[in-house]
Amino acid sequence: MAAPLTLLLVLAVTIRAALFRSSLAELIAERVEVVSPITAWKRVVEGLALLDLGVSPYSGDVFHETPLIIYLFHFVVDYAEITFMLADVITAVALYMAVKDYNKQVFRKQKFALEADRYPLDCLELIRSPKEMYYIPLKVAMFYLLNPFTILSCVAKSTCGLNNAVVALFIFSTIKGNTLLSAIFLCLATYQSIYPLTLCAPAMLYLMQRQYIPVNFRRASFWWFIAQYLFMYLGSLFVLICLSFFLLGSWDYMPSVYGFILSVPDLTPNIGLFWYFFAEMFEHFRLFFLCVFQINVFFYTIPLSVKLKEHPVFLIFMQLAVISIFKSYPTVGDIALYMAFLPVWSHLYRFLRNTFLVSCVLLACSTLFPVLWHLWIYAGSANSNFYYAITLLFNVAQILLVSDYFYAFLRREHHLTYGLYLKRKDGSEATLVLK
Repeated sequence: MAAPLTLLLVLAVTIRAALFRSSLAELIAERVEVVSPITAWKRVVEGLALLDLGVSPYSGDVFHETPLIIYLFHFVVDYAEITFMLADVITAVALYMAVKDYNKQVFRKQKFALEADRYPLDCLELIRSPKEMYYIPLKVAMFYLLNPFTILSCVAKSTCGLNNAVVALFIFSTIKGNTLLSAIFLCLATYQSIYPLTLCAPAMLYLMQRQYIPVNFRRASFWWFIAQYLFMYLGSLFVLICLSFFLLGSWDYMPSVYGFILSVPDLTPNIGLFWYFFAEMFEHFRLFFLCVFQINVFFYTIPLSVKLKEHPVFLIFMQLAVISIFKSYPTVGDIALYMAFLPVWSHLYRFLRNTFLVSCVLLACSTLFPVLWHLWIYAGSANSNFYYAITLLFNVAQILLVSDYFYAFLRREHHLTYGLYLKRKDGSEATLVLK
């Protein structure tokens, strides 16, 4: 498997290098679908210029990335293209290794369940074979590296690629069962954009499974593990925040980074749900609806964690999708990360209901984004309503995609417990309704 992965990495790097050298690079870097006021490379460059002049990069309303990012590029700004390509390679390899290890665990659990006769006889066709699972890690790496959204994000030098690399390393260290590295990488991801905080629940659930700790509020081992993980996570976060303070000598970055993400003052159009709504919002209603919109990202964590407590890896996939849909400044790079996991759930295809519809809508919206932007900004023959309509449709398609996979996953688990062909008490065929 090493040779195909190497060829894939070479191909991905070649495509990115060719686009970096083309005239398209500058055009892509300006696209509002690809970069946001937080992740745009031109804002990083302006922040670096202020830093070189001895001025705080957070003194104006230009730079909104974290201090570690600006100090990282302070040293590697001349190698920015290599840095972003390397971030994509790290993400792909981390996802490849994580999924490979996860598939081994799934196959092992499946084998034990078969030996114990836990599956009904009529659902053996739902059992996954080693041949079917063998190429899934490579497909995951391919789905990430060759996804047009990932390529565009890398060529635009969006710092979203660095965030994805950190999240991928968090997933890899979690699936490997390394509690300390999991907490550290989750802390780095949270430090970058707040929203990965919701990944804390699936990480703890997975690590407890690895260590055979039951999810039971009455067990001391349950609370002891949570205390340990939170101590490592919060301790790492405290170190990062203090390090940022010592680098800058002030707390200016707190409102400029985290306040900016939560209060959404910049209403530059993007593929998210915030910008148009708050552009039309009366000022005295703004705080209330801001809280409602922001709570959306965090609200689903508890019910999803309760429902999927036995399947924390699928919960990670769901949480990544929720973050990419409901965060305040999303880009196509965020979508590429959770879409890379779709091959992992290839065994759910038979239960999906809206695959064709969702695929067509996502492709159509991706094509119409630049068209309607041109009609609005340059031609003047459209307005913001047209662009926001496509944005809404794009997000509805994502919600349909995620909810469809959620339905398919729950249905397959139900069949593995009760059988594939359900019967009523009178012997007639039953219809499964999930509520």
